[in-house]
Amino acid sequence: MRNILIQADHGTGMATRTQTALSIGRRFRSHLSFLISSPFQQFIASDPFGGMYLAREQMARAQLADADLEQRLSAELAREDVPWDVGIADGDALSTMALAATLSDLAVVSLGARDRRGFCGPTIAADLALTVPVPVLAMPADGQPIDLDAPMMVAWNGSPQAANALRAGVSLMGDARQVILVTVGDEAGHVAAEDALRYMSRHEVHGELRREAKGVDTAEEVLARVAAEIGPGLIVMGAFGRPRLRETLFGGVTRYLLEAAPAPLLLAH
Repeated sequence: MRNILIQADHGTGMATRTQTALSIGRRFRSHLSFLISSPFQQFIASDPFGGMYLAREQMARAQLADADLEQRLSAELAREDVPWDVGIADGDALSTMALAATLSDLAVVSLGARDRRGFCGPTIAADLALTVPVPVLAMPADGQPIDLDAPMMVAWNGSPQAANALRAGVSLMGDARQVILVTVGDEAGHVAAEDALRYMSRHEVHGELRREAKGVDTAEEVLARVAAEIGPGLIVMGAFGRPRLRETLFGGVTRYLLEAAPAPLLLAH
């Protein structure tokens, strides 16, 4: 994890993302790249007669705000002991982050802020995980920075997505007090949990297996309950093992945990 990309914006989760990136950067001697996305197209408007015009005043204010964020972030990072850079890219957050992530080892974004029910709002984490070939670390906007020494949980169903997430996340597990691989229900036809544990052990991560019966609860409800018991500093999981449209319509593990994440999520597709 030597090249870490961090979404930089004016949102409430910026401080958590920054501290998380600094924590990982110090541990792995990483270079941190903060990216401010400034979508030019949002300031182009049209009228009912087919004409188009540029909202110059609004764009100027947005550019000033982005420049101020760049200066404030640079001043803050100048006091830190990790290498870094801050850039501004023209385009929406998803497209600019996806392009920048092509030569990154990890992309750090935030989940949406929680509503009164405890569910998160819209986030780019899901779209980015489906777009880029690198793991996406999705931080709860109102949560704490990542704790690499805390217990970690791997949601394992034997799928290629889960295997991708495990390969991406194993380097973050070395200092965890405990690593628990959780399976729910029948794994028949998939890569066995014992094979995943063997892979981890060859990276000097000695995890333990916890098998949970599905019962009347869904897999996502079981995982959420186990996470509440463990109190993990990180949950490693594959993203969208089923088609995303199906998860959107009928629900699924990824959608559920993105909306009610009890801890930071490391996602890979």
